[in-house]
Amino acid sequence: MNWVFEALSPKSERIIQKCYALIWASRTPFRKVYMRATQRGLWLYADLRSHSFCSLQLQKSNLGIQQLPMDKDAGCCSTHLIEGDGTFNAEGLDSFIKEVKLAECGLSYAVVAIMGPQSSGKSTLLNNLFHTNFREMDAYRGRSQTTKGIWMARCVGIEPCTIVMDLEGTDGRERGEDDTAFEKQSALFALAVSDIVLINMWCHDIGREQAANKPLLKTVFQVMLRLFSPRKTTLMFVIRDKTRTPLENLEPVLREDIQKIWDSVPKPEAHKQTPLSEFFNVEVVALSSFEEKEEQFKEQVANLRQRFFHSIAPNGLAGDRRGVVPASGFSFSAQQIWEVIKENKDLDLPAHKVMVATVRCEEIANEKYSFFVTNEDWCDLKDAVQSHLVPGFGNKLSSLIETCLSSYDDEATYFEDGVRSAKRKQLEEKLIQLVLPTYQLMLEHIQLETLDKFKKALEDALNGGQGFAKAAWNCTETFITLFDEQCKDATIKQADWDSAKARDKFSRDLDSHIAEVQTAKLSELNALYESKLKEALEGPVAALLEGGGDDTWPAIRRLFHQETKTSVSNFSDALSGFELDQKANEEMLSKLEKFARGIVEGKTKEEASKALYRMKERFTSLFNHDGDSMPRVWTGKEDIRAITKIARSSSLKLLSVLAASRLDVDGDKIGDTLVLALVDHKKDKSTPMQDPLASSTWEEVPATKTLITPVQCKSLWSQFQRETEYTITQAIASQEANKRNNNMLPPPWAIVAMLFLGFNEFMTLLRNPLWLLVIFVGYLLSKALWVQLDISGEFSNGMLPGILSLSTKFLPTVTNILRKLAEEGQSQKPVTEPQMLGSFQGVKSSTTSSGLTTENGTEYTSPLSTHVKDQ
Repeated sequence: MNWVFEALSPKSERIIQKCYALIWASRTPFRKVYMRATQRGLWLYADLRSHSFCSLQLQKSNLGIQQLPMDKDAGCCSTHLIEGDGTFNAEGLDSFIKEVKLAECGLSYAVVAIMGPQSSGKSTLLNNLFHTNFREMDAYRGRSQTTKGIWMARCVGIEPCTIVMDLEGTDGRERGEDDTAFEKQSALFALAVSDIVLINMWCHDIGREQAANKPLLKTVFQVMLRLFSPRKTTLMFVIRDKTRTPLENLEPVLREDIQKIWDSVPKPEAHKQTPLSEFFNVEVVALSSFEEKEEQFKEQVANLRQRFFHSIAPNGLAGDRRGVVPASGFSFSAQQIWEVIKENKDLDLPAHKVMVATVRCEEIANEKYSFFVTNEDWCDLKDAVQSHLVPGFGNKLSSLIETCLSSYDDEATYFEDGVRSAKRKQLEEKLIQLVLPTYQLMLEHIQLETLDKFKKALEDALNGGQGFAKAAWNCTETFITLFDEQCKDATIKQADWDSAKARDKFSRDLDSHIAEVQTAKLSELNALYESKLKEALEGPVAALLEGGGDDTWPAIRRLFHQETKTSVSNFSDALSGFELDQKANEEMLSKLEKFARGIVEGKTKEEASKALYRMKERFTSLFNHDGDSMPRVWTGKEDIRAITKIARSSSLKLLSVLAASRLDVDGDKIGDTLVLALVDHKKDKSTPMQDPLASSTWEEVPATKTLITPVQCKSLWSQFQRETEYTITQAIASQEANKRNNNMLPPPWAIVAMLFLGFNEFMTLLRNPLWLLVIFVGYLLSKALWVQLDISGEFSNGMLPGILSLSTKFLPTVTNILRKLAEEGQSQKPVTEPQMLGSFQGVKSSTTSSGLTTENGTEYTSPLSTHVKDQ
């Protein structure tokens, strides 16, 4: 019956430990007994035939120990998979698979194994990490072998289903130093079937060969490469009883040792360059001492346990599993793997004579091969080939190989014929493989040097004026013959090497270079004529389109046909030396014609995209300049309406020119349609008619030739009118202002009204001349204020800004004028009235001539000074 006793206090933990020791020391019948630490405390698991002893001992203590029945569903179902003598427990494995329902898992399962030195705490680690019940070593009974063979159990509480294998420890005294076969076989089996292998080792043993399992891993790597296809296995090195040395310093040492082991293992050809990462993921973790730092150990184990949850997920511990066996076939797969491993121990060896011949002939062959590798003549020849072509390479190398094989024949004469011949053949093949890269390098030198000579010869022939086709043919024939002669000189008689592939490659290189040069020459020729066409068409077309008159498109067509015809004719003459076929020749000529058309159409599209800018530029030029291209001065005599109509008509004509491409035909009615829709429709608004611009296409104009649609023309014209309206308004305002400035007198009707209505006032002034003096003085003061305040300038910015500005400057200006008058009066003596009048006039003349200063410091000069002086 299974029982679990849980300790709930430190004192009860000591009692459980004591009972654990008593059970082992007594003769109480039991099948399994072990202790396990949990988050709540210490558990004692007892699988007893009679639980009375343990139950009574623990119940008597009465110190917080509770007895709990073990749940079978949560059990780990430990099974002895492989006995210590290598017997595979097939029935036990099948029972285990049924009990844990492994067959139902499909591919969702993982296998974990642990290996390491004997008594290193492997079972203790597994029991704490996976809640299993592997038998642990009893420290009170001394250090000895606890686990024999390989045990298997299910990890409790970990998803997906995870199987753990506890391997017999290595370096055990029970098996001795010589019997390491089972250790290697079990380790190889673990690597073959496991996704994750834990390597248990002590921290203070890092760097030691045996403690770190380095020899064992080396053997396992070598045999595994030969027996099995690659499968990705995670090697997790668990460093026990970690010291103060940081893990960051320990981990690089382990990884370097593993890489060195991998590099030193002989590999088959298929895996010569295969890195360690293709077979293994190496992980390193460190745990504190279980005995000295138990709580820290438990915490670290709990953290490590979390990494085994969902271990087969991507980026998990066992995430990369190639060729995983379905769970239903796990039992059969494990049995077959173990059989292969067991059979590999007793391989049939060759007969003694054959074995001796094999070993000795191989030694001789290796010796001769090593001698050849270090031979001074061979080294000099190889070094010479690294830098340049060596004449007589084939004869020199053949002689060296023949000397080496003859020396082998002399020493291996008395050995078994079949073995001797086979090893000689192997030696010859090794020598040929050794010199093959040098031979291939020699061929490369031949190819490169001959190709360089060919390039220079072809270039000289072309520069000498020879036709391209003829020059290429002559050079090809000459240098193909030269290449064949040099390849024959580099061949050795021991090898059946064929230079046909090299010759084909050289021929392809020649053809490639000829095609490259031809393409380059044709491209240069094509670019030359394209640049000429571009220079001949682009500028004139842009100028013609900018002019935008009735003869614009006829002139563009004449220019296009003339330049294209000339360029195509010259280009055809230049192509004759290449001897192209008719189709290629026509394609290149056609391409040049299309390029010319593209220049015109591209320039037309570019100008069409700037239609509004060109229209405004045309309008501004015509509106602001007269027929002699002189800037207009709006004196009031110009007819702004007529000038505006002319400028707008010209701009509208420019729009009609840019609306469509007329490189092929010129029979459209775009101009008439624009005039009818944008100008004439305003003259006759009584007759309703459909808007001819309410369309996306022009009549009789293909859509591909349309650059500006009717709707876009209407929108551009509206925007054009809005943006040029300000220019017209400014001209009208300038003209009105000029008229006002030139007309100083009031209108005639106002003069008549003044004479008729002001007769009485005029007679009054004649009867009393003193009023004339007052009026004159008032006029002078008003004129001075007009000049000082710059009233016309202030009102040029608007009515309201002018009023506001004058309201702030009026009083300071009046005060300044009066102050000047007062200072002038104080500087003179009192005089009579006539004299005073004269004096006042003098003051005014001085004031108006010298100017008055406003509050901002600006001095103004009155235009009336000359008039006053004349008086």
